[in-house]
Amino acid sequence: MRNWWYKNAIFYSLDVETFIDSDGDGIGDFQGLTSRLDYLSALGITCLWLLPFYPSPNRDNGYDVMDYYNIDPRLGTLGDFVEFMHQAGERGIRVMIDLVVNHTSNLHPWFQAARSDKNSKYHNYYVWVENPPETQPEQINFPGEQESIWEYDEKAGAYYLHHFYKEQPDLNIANPEVQEEIRKIMGFWLQLGVSGFRIDAAPFLINPVGIPESPNLESFLREMREFLMSRRGDAVLLAEANVPPEKIPVYFGNGDRCQMLFNFLLNQHIFLALARKDSQTLREGLKILPDIPQIGQWLNFVRHHDELTLDGLSKSEQEEIFQAFAPEKNMQIFGHGIRRRLPPMLGGDRRRIELAYSLLFSLPGTPLLRYGEEIGMGDDLSLPGRDSVRTVMQWSNAHNGGFSTASPDALAQPVIKEGEYGYQRVNVATQQRDRDSLINWMERVIGIRKQCPQFGWGKWQILETDSECVFAHCCDWEGKAAIAVHNLSDKPCKARLQVQEYKYLFDLFSDSEYEPLNGDGDLSSIPLEAYGYRWLQVNRIS
Repeated sequence: MRNWWYKNAIFYSLDVETFIDSDGDGIGDFQGLTSRLDYLSALGITCLWLLPFYPSPNRDNGYDVMDYYNIDPRLGTLGDFVEFMHQAGERGIRVMIDLVVNHTSNLHPWFQAARSDKNSKYHNYYVWVENPPETQPEQINFPGEQESIWEYDEKAGAYYLHHFYKEQPDLNIANPEVQEEIRKIMGFWLQLGVSGFRIDAAPFLINPVGIPESPNLESFLREMREFLMSRRGDAVLLAEANVPPEKIPVYFGNGDRCQMLFNFLLNQHIFLALARKDSQTLREGLKILPDIPQIGQWLNFVRHHDELTLDGLSKSEQEEIFQAFAPEKNMQIFGHGIRRRLPPMLGGDRRRIELAYSLLFSLPGTPLLRYGEEIGMGDDLSLPGRDSVRTVMQWSNAHNGGFSTASPDALAQPVIKEGEYGYQRVNVATQQRDRDSLINWMERVIGIRKQCPQFGWGKWQILETDSECVFAHCCDWEGKAAIAVHNLSDKPCKARLQVQEYKYLFDLFSDSEYEPLNGDGDLSSIPLEAYGYRWLQVNRIS
């Protein structure tokens, strides 16, 4: 079997500064993360995706990088990182890190040199104009927070390009010297053992907007992949690219560019289907996905560290989701996003929460959990912008939720203290003592998912049913198949699958105890509770 380890991996995303603090300064660190690797291993995680941990003024949650070859001193040292990598490897956990090379911080030495001397080689690391073109509304990434993608710098006497905040000047990727710097950055972290990179804002990395006489930068993705393979043959490029279906092949290429892509399209259709309680929407979401190379893989998710973006849907569809899950303006962001975690969106309904994650773990692709999802953490809408879903991890009912011994005002991000999702009620320690808790359910579903490589490796097909609220699909791989059936409605039902080629079905995982199915292949009546789900192991009729 090819070493496409990511096909059946369990990804887990975390920000080091909000995970666990080892020294009591209020900021999570690598020593703390290392101490929790046994927890992550027991949960079943096989790959960690770490958000940026580089030195940064933190204007944009660490995505404004000042030094690509070091660790933010608040989080530890390079030595701490190396020890963390060693310990993760001992537990069979791979590590992927953020590659943030669309832009730098305006405090990066490259930019400081660029603005100070037009004859410096670093001046051409960025994109400068004396008379910038008018910014079009669709070029604005943060509506309400940005007015232009050009900012005047008095010291340079020119405008520089920035697709994100003005403190994040875009790098001139068309410059071969910048491309060589990116390869050096990749080589550095590969040498320290990482298994690949999440390419932040991938469309802007290859988008020539604002770069005069730019060549076709799509080929740079292939060059990055070639370099990656030359240094570590099993390493992976994961692109953050929220683009229409016709643009997706740009990132996979012919299997010679990125191996993985976030499945933004399916994510948005999942929430629309949950809002409508209708399976047709989910079927449409899968059908619009283009075919991808055999080496390629989707990374499926429910939520991540940014807003739940809905910009791939129509305005009326966005409004449906808003009404169902974010009816108040304070719950929405940028006009097309939701700044909430999943449990509050679903009213804390355990049945619906399980249904959403059962879909996540069984839909074709690789699942991604974000820290705190395993215990059903909530959000804090009193915090600004995206910070509402970036509160610190809740480990116990101790001070600061067990995250840190520091005073609450010293924390990297606040802890949720009150209400249904306060740390006194929602935390790891309490749930680990309760066999019916969400964290124990998560451990079970992860364990079962690992036993069903068909969902990650297999060829999938949607199975027709006689019920509009039931979504069923099957994944085949190496002569074995797995079927997942989900009832998206709030009423029990009996689903009829319109297929005849399967027999000897038995439940691998389900929301409740069901009567065994008839072993002769009769799928004419599959009972499902309200928001019920069943994963079935099947054998083909020869």
